[in-house]
Amino acid sequence: MIKLITGTKGSGKTKAMIEMINKAAESTPGNIVCIEKSMKLTYDVNHAVRLIDVDEYGIEGYNTLYGFVAGVLAGNYDIVEVYVDGILKIGGGVEGLGSLLEKLAALGKDSVNFTITVSEDVEKLPENVKAFL
Repeated sequence: MIKLITGTKGSGKTKAMIEMINKAAESTPGNIVCIEKSMKLTYDVNHAVRLIDVDEYGIEGYNTLYGFVAGVLAGNYDIVEVYVDGILKIGGGVEGLGSLLEKLAALGKDSVNFTITVSEDVEKLPENVKAFL
């Protein structure tokens, strides 16, 4: 399952995601991963959550991000929640996001939930992205 948190900069997307992460850390029986750019959430998320900085691994673009996420999931079958903050910064814009979401949905199937922040108005998103709202 994929859940998108959309809105313009400053609309509270990351704050909402932090609350979701910390709530999940208290009740989720599996492992939780949070992928972000620049390690801004270090002190905000529960210490039990695996926090990954894409800059540390040189991840730029949606294809590289997909390969990285697939590798993380292949290395740990106990991951049940993946959060991605600032996906447009990682991927380089809205073009290609819909394709990535389709691939992640197939990758996670019924065993992994993805929650992703998208810094854009819903009206400006492509139809293949809106399909995940």
